[in-house]
Amino acid sequence: MLGHDRPSPHTPDRPTPHADVRPAPHAQARPTPLHQDPLGPLDTLDLLDQPATWGPTETPVGAFHLVPVHVERDLPIISRWMNDPAVAAFWQLAGSRAQTEDHLRGQLEGDGRSVPCLGSLDGTPMSYWEIYRADLDPLARHYPARPHDTGVHVLIGDAADRGRGLGSALLRAVADLVLDHRPACARVVAEPDLRNTPSVAAFLGAGFRYAAEVDLPAKRAALMIRDRSLRHLM
Repeated sequence: MLGHDRPSPHTPDRPTPHADVRPAPHAQARPTPLHQDPLGPLDTLDLLDQPATWGPTETPVGAFHLVPVHVERDLPIISRWMNDPAVAAFWQLAGSRAQTEDHLRGQLEGDGRSVPCLGSLDGTPMSYWEIYRADLDPLARHYPARPHDTGVHVLIGDAADRGRGLGSALLRAVADLVLDHRPACARVVAEPDLRNTPSVAAFLGAGFRYAAEVDLPAKRAALMIRDRSLRHLM
């Protein structure tokens, strides 16, 4: 996921009380009609507690701001990143801008269970993130999900920003933002491809623990979990 790792396809159907992961089309803003969820009715404003309001945060590598994507503004840079071979190997979204736009709009026009964001470091956009409700995602079919588990997908855009510790620092910062602003969430989860060893290492460096290996439709993944109860110990 650090400069690599495609999410697993998110679909409009509700997963069973068990769960699943990998980056895929998520959804938010301009919601479609909602279905009843086993955890209660969905509220399009509250599924992820509005990441747009979380604001910037200081990290050891600079001031970081997670900003929800605006397609007209952000499509060129995100499409360029997706066509980097190191990214495309895991995200599988290389191709035309239209393909990237479809991926983004699949989340932006959905019910709010996934929010695509740009990560800005000291004012410069340098990473792409998807913050999503893992318990409402197909991932939930592949691990014992808990209500409000929140998932993270990430890619570091430029090769010059990879391999120097930014990934771990920013993953820790984003996990802390989730835990600070989503009081109902007890765990932040991720599912990098097992072959993506730099990504797995970055999650470990960010205080996630290696919980299991899971077979997802498009990959064998490492299930990584950062527990609220352990956040100050790891």
